[in-house]
Amino acid sequence: GGLNLKPGNSMALMKKDMGGAANVLGLARMIMAAGLKLQLRVLIPAVENAVSGPAFRPGDVLTSRKGLTVENNNTDAEGRLVLADALALAAEDTPDLLISMATLTGAARVAVGPDLSPFYTDRDADAAALAASAARTADPVWRMPFYDPYETMIEPGIADLDNAPSGGFAGSITAALFLRRFAGDTRYMHFDIYGWTPSAAPGRPKGGALQGARALFSALPDMLEI
Repeated sequence: GGLNLKPGNSMALMKKDMGGAANVLGLARMIMAAGLKLQLRVLIPAVENAVSGPAFRPGDVLTSRKGLTVENNNTDAEGRLVLADALALAAEDTPDLLISMATLTGAARVAVGPDLSPFYTDRDADAAALAASAARTADPVWRMPFYDPYETMIEPGIADLDNAPSGGFAGSITAALFLRRFAGDTRYMHFDIYGWTPSAAPGRPKGGALQGARALFSALPDMLEI
């Protein structure tokens, strides 16, 4: 016997939830192979997603590495909890640029489908550099807003943050706002990718897919002036 974390039909593709980590590793490999003149640090917050005695329960209040408390209102929104701690750890080194990639929300897939890579940044210059490189590399991306008025949606009554606001509105945006809290004042860019090709196409076999990494690799020299 076994336990499903989700309805059975939603379990089959859970293996692709490591798509963000795979994309980051691919990007790191490209940077190192090209010898780009930058100091690179890669953090992969990999954890076991299983039911056990210490597993999270709905309504648990957790304390993050940054010290912010999080009300865990959806145990299937667990990825942002471990990613938040990784962002807090990365921000402690005050990097020039902090980038996260994750297969974070179904809301992003509803908004743009499987082919586009939604990304978030507060810097128009970084968005413009990424859009230009996406066109050069045929690696399509789409800018989404860090929409500050939605900040109240991620603030519950008994903790600093809510990992899954009720209502279902703006799910990708509220997830990105949640993560931005842990990046602090660091220059931050977040990708809510799919990392998967659902059906085969010419040159694109079904399965895991690199998304956003080629565009980022091409844009980094402009973004970091190297």
